[in-house]
Amino acid sequence: MNSSLKFEFPANLTVEKFISQLNNEVNSQLIAKRKCLKIYYDSFDWRLYSYGIVCEFVKSTLTLRTIKTNVVIANVELNKVPRFSQQFEQEQLRHQLEPILEMRALLPVCTVAYKCHQLNIINEYKKTTLRLFIEEHELINHRVLLQPIKGYDSEAETVINRLSQLGLIASTEPVLLAALKQQGRKANDYSSKLAIQLNPNMRADAACKIIYSCLLKTIKANEQGTIADIDSEFLHDFRVAIRRTRSALSQLKKVLPDDISIRYTEFFSWLGQITSPTRDLDVYLLNFDQYKSSLPIEIRENLNPLYEFLLQKQQLAQQELAKNLRSTEYLTMLSEWEKTLKQPVETQPVAANAQLRIKTHADKRLWKSFKRVLHEGEAITDQSPAEDLHELRKSCKKLRYLMEFFQSLYATNKIKMLIGSLKELQEVLGDFQDCEVQEQNLGLFSEEMQAMNTPAETFLAIDSLIENLDRHRREIRSHFAEKFAEFKQEETLATFKLLFKQR
Repeated sequence: MNSSLKFEFPANLTVEKFISQLNNEVNSQLIAKRKCLKIYYDSFDWRLYSYGIVCEFVKSTLTLRTIKTNVVIANVELNKVPRFSQQFEQEQLRHQLEPILEMRALLPVCTVAYKCHQLNIINEYKKTTLRLFIEEHELINHRVLLQPIKGYDSEAETVINRLSQLGLIASTEPVLLAALKQQGRKANDYSSKLAIQLNPNMRADAACKIIYSCLLKTIKANEQGTIADIDSEFLHDFRVAIRRTRSALSQLKKVLPDDISIRYTEFFSWLGQITSPTRDLDVYLLNFDQYKSSLPIEIRENLNPLYEFLLQKQQLAQQELAKNLRSTEYLTMLSEWEKTLKQPVETQPVAANAQLRIKTHADKRLWKSFKRVLHEGEAITDQSPAEDLHELRKSCKKLRYLMEFFQSLYATNKIKMLIGSLKELQEVLGDFQDCEVQEQNLGLFSEEMQAMNTPAETFLAIDSLIENLDRHRREIRSHFAEKFAEFKQEETLATFKLLFKQR
């Protein structure tokens, strides 16, 4: 026996009664009894939990455990839990967390207060053969953790058998889940992925309100994290939900009354504008290590003043963004949008497409959007200007959003295949535009830094970085024809026709 074992008490069994009954079978010794506070950590979108890991902090010890087997992955002493994985001093722990958390902050998601009773099981030779750690909780069932000692497996088995007789149940479920339930929460209660379920026969206006409500939920979930600048993904998810809302308002026309559509198209367009500067600067800061590694080793450190410049600009942009998201204009408009979505659909709607069957409306919009992507893509040649690729990128994004909104209306395997195929084309177009925009903006940043006593070596490093981005942009451009040909292969065309073309 080489691992700890965890059991859950039945609801009617107290710790005192358990210890008393246990002493009838074995000789136990109470080593310590103390009040404890356990803080569980994860990212806002539950990346550790999704990876099968629970992170807990008790006193000054941070522990990572596997959810299924309760095996300890890491156990380190800390005065304070760092916000980001890159800030951990312990190299092994840092390397374990970085690929999972990436840019996301490690946040407290749940706090549990309990009494800890430490017991040692003693044999006739006064040797400790087993350690028990009992967690006595107020609102959830007590737990006991067995820590076997090498060479005393039979003694441990005896105690395990006795626990079963007392009604204790072997449990791999972390206390976290029971504690969250007490708070009316559950693990994985936030995801940026859309999970919209629609009935094919429902009215278009009712279906659209479901879509908008789902997106509003994401906006509100990320609002405070965006204002506080906890990590860059709050703003990212906030902006994606805004873009999706704008896209739906522009593409699903004549479903809501015109005055509502016009008013909120303007509002979400404004939201997109005020969030752009901060997000753009976030991306530069997130990419900065990659920028440095693309340069020759001898000039990499010369780029550091650019980081300080970008960080300062980001902080100023973030302050302005937070001010806008606390404004009366924003709060009032969002509140009124929520009230609009909660209102029941009208019996006699004025919008022409309001009473259409949503499946019919989705088919029409998706087929039209797909044909637009094909038309724009087929018109692009090696001599086409960058603007043509940018327009195609926007059309692809609109088509992707529509497929994500309505994917519950179609065969899962087929719609996911189409979304995956489109995503590959989008990545090429997105990378191409990112390089072009970054080239332009780095040139503008370089001009701004001229008046800041920046070392000449920094400007040379920025020029070198711009050259790298330009080279990479041209390389991406050369792959477009191949990627578009893959997208419009016969199987993809046939599936689009099968799912969306009106007969």
